[in-house]
Amino acid sequence: MTHSLLHTPDGVRDIYNQECARKMELQDRLKRLMEQYGYGAIQTPTFEFFDIFGKEIGTTPSKDLYKFFDREGNTLVLRPDITPSIARAVTKYFSQEDMPIRLWYQGNTFINNSSYQGRLKESTQLGAELIGDDSVDADAEIISLVVNALKAAGLQEFQITIGHADILKILIQEAGFSQDVQEELLDLISNKNFFGVEELVGPLPMAPELKSLFGCLGVLYDNNGQLLDVLKLAEPYPRLWAAVKRLAVLYQVLGYYGADSYVSLELGISSSFHYYTGIIFAAYTFGSGEPIVKGGRYDDLLPFFGKHAPSIGFAVVVDQLMAALSRQKIMLPLPEGCRCIIYTPDRLQEAIAKANDLRGRGEKVVLNVWQEGRTKEDYEAYGKRFGYQEPVFFQ
Repeated sequence: MTHSLLHTPDGVRDIYNQECARKMELQDRLKRLMEQYGYGAIQTPTFEFFDIFGKEIGTTPSKDLYKFFDREGNTLVLRPDITPSIARAVTKYFSQEDMPIRLWYQGNTFINNSSYQGRLKESTQLGAELIGDDSVDADAEIISLVVNALKAAGLQEFQITIGHADILKILIQEAGFSQDVQEELLDLISNKNFFGVEELVGPLPMAPELKSLFGCLGVLYDNNGQLLDVLKLAEPYPRLWAAVKRLAVLYQVLGYYGADSYVSLELGISSSFHYYTGIIFAAYTFGSGEPIVKGGRYDDLLPFFGKHAPSIGFAVVVDQLMAALSRQKIMLPLPEGCRCIIYTPDRLQEAIAKANDLRGRGEKVVLNVWQEGRTKEDYEAYGKRFGYQEPVFFQ
């Protein structure tokens, strides 16, 4: 029984010592960057009413939520996603604000994935939301913030893939696909099987330019010139043309930030979060099979809570980013460790005086009484295990 109490449930883990210190350092770097961009902090509850993440919102399926009840019988959930919570809070506290609102947040999310997927069920997210601005400039600000966040984390090689949530929706509508064909198409796209998409669409009756547009879904575009042919094909479909044009303009503005070299455009991007309405994106790097950043525009989410405000945001998946940094052997430098003062009982007063002096100057100090039978080498090894500086002895 005692042995079983030492284990955590599937999908969660302990983080301690140097790994935990590095995670804290990473989060501190990201927080400082958010503040440099003028984003203010917000903190929302770890659990909310079920309806905040209900089917109408278009977030995590009910079967993947951790659900429980309060004393009044209301269904509550551990948040699987922080953006709907931000939307609720902004509607409540900034209902009359008609100028842009910039917020950053940090917190843990909980998704009850099947254990065979090998994903953490509890993970830390740190992200930002820009509310009340529907411009391409706002899209570019958020994506440049993502680029600089990943640089601040120590990454040198990463790629942000950007698409538009409307492109796939419009193509499906214009093609008039049956429900079965839609489901098969979305499954192929979610698995990045674009050869399968061409095989599926090829025999179906539709306008030639529409068929060609389906063939563009899996192409990665890394400059505006490459989009010219796509824009020409999209001319008969004004909403589709506008979505592709927005991507082209966005790429140009990202060039002003110096962020375009980290970006590629992909028309076939989709997301499991159905509240996205415009620009959507994900960031990838070596050593992580999952996105390290996810985000997009969600202009229809705040109106669900009662505030009509366009919005865009992102979340850094901190645990995925930490794993990628580790596999790339990128170690964030940590602040200097504690000074460790080892004292014998008769030197206690001197040791405390020294600790008080050092702490008063902003240094971190730990005090340990000398244990009989220990050697200096024991305390030096102890200090290394916990990341302390060379011990100071009062004997």
